[in-house]
Amino acid sequence: MKTETIAIHAGNHTDETTGAVVQPIILSTTFERMEDGSFREGYIYSRAANPNRTSLENVLAKLEGGVEAAAFSSGNAAGMSVFQSLKPGTHIIAPDDMYHGLRNQLKILFAGILEFDFIDIDNTEVLKAHIKPNTGLIWIETPSNPLLKVTDIKKIVAVAKQHNIKVACDNTFATPICQQPLALGADLVMHSTTKYFGGHSDLMGGALITADNSDWWQKIREVQTYGGAIPSPMDCYYLVRSIKTLPYRMRGHVHNAQLLAEYLNKHPKVEQVLYPGLPSHPNHDIAKQQMTGFGGVLSFCLKDGPDEATRVINRLQLFTKATSLGGVESLIEHRATMEGPDTKTPFNLLRISVGLEHIDDLIADLEQALL
Repeated sequence: MKTETIAIHAGNHTDETTGAVVQPIILSTTFERMEDGSFREGYIYSRAANPNRTSLENVLAKLEGGVEAAAFSSGNAAGMSVFQSLKPGTHIIAPDDMYHGLRNQLKILFAGILEFDFIDIDNTEVLKAHIKPNTGLIWIETPSNPLLKVTDIKKIVAVAKQHNIKVACDNTFATPICQQPLALGADLVMHSTTKYFGGHSDLMGGALITADNSDWWQKIREVQTYGGAIPSPMDCYYLVRSIKTLPYRMRGHVHNAQLLAEYLNKHPKVEQVLYPGLPSHPNHDIAKQQMTGFGGVLSFCLKDGPDEATRVINRLQLFTKATSLGGVESLIEHRATMEGPDTKTPFNLLRISVGLEHIDDLIADLEQALL
């Protein structure tokens, strides 16, 4: 099936009892045993499995071209489950431009348990130099947050396979509509489903999708079951509902982001625009090879520095000053302030999650704010 069809049908299960076209929400935490002691369709306790979560995991796996998916209560919970699945002392190589929530998770929660280095992961020589005998995972985030760096997934996978190292890719910015890391050789894909999958800034979730049913995946499943950081049936239901429109929403996000990036790239007050869809982007050629769309997030730097960034962000009327991304409404934030004192993000940088408003209105709002 094509992506649009998968998005609509792979997460839905017609109710056999009532014939309801839309799968109902099963809120029960526990399930009755049959006379022989077995369980109907294998459901025992909702922390271990729930019909709504099964449907969500099915559509997530199929969209990414994976074997299985595991849904979590947040993107951070999904990432943490990967780290918890590793043996103590395992060394992780991660990018220097990485979502600060997961970077801080490693630095604060896993210090002394796991080893990790944050490097320029696109530099092959630097990457090879940081591989150790205990390196077990290379973490990729592409495009990255907030500098929109694009990592050559095939290149990283080739290095990793030479050393029997697993590769996980945070695909949140791209979604499977724009990029499929498993098809490029990655072992695992991670998403904050809070973002584009949810798409309406009103629910939280995370997901992992695997290329194969390995022992490592079974360990991640154990973390999901016994750790219990799972989404509620209600959250699963709303995610499945939102995913049905994901392919069409992403087209709108990508379309608006491309036009907004091109507008900003020509503006005299803008120092630099960071968006993979621009030919001026340093990783544009790689993005064209491994992406079918360049995503709905862009960052730009202002020539007049941090004070000008503050002035501009406060003059905007359609763009909401808020963190997160992937909703139908356009959001803008001063990313360095959000990331804290150890940020490496330029203080004249603003990050935009481009929404689905009419592009002329978005450009007009930026135009008046930049005056």
